[in-house]
Amino acid sequence: MSSNILSSLIGFYEEDPGDPFNIYALAIEYAKFDPGKAKHFFNILLTEHPDYLPTYYHAGAFFAGEENIQKAEEIYQKGVDLARSQKNVKAQQELTRAYNAFLDELDD
Repeated sequence: MSSNILSSLIGFYEEDPGDPFNIYALAIEYAKFDPGKAKHFFNILLTEHPDYLPTYYHAGAFFAGEENIQKAEEIYQKGVDLARSQKNVKAQQELTRAYNAFLDELDD
């Protein structure tokens, strides 16, 4: 972890806590070393910014890694549906692949 990066991200978040990108960046950074804080920021994104599509790929993987299977599955499904509704074919394909890989892991 680079404390400079984290300090910058915290500064951006404090300047504009309503910007989902700032929350997303913190969630991704914290996922590297502090799962509790990562979970906190992913949950903010999922509840307060449910239309922020980039959240779903990383949040699904994060909660799958936390072995919160039900939440990961819900996140992937919502992400695929959101990408479809936003007509974002690339994100829909990426989320579908990630979701299918997640399901394959469950079957093993």
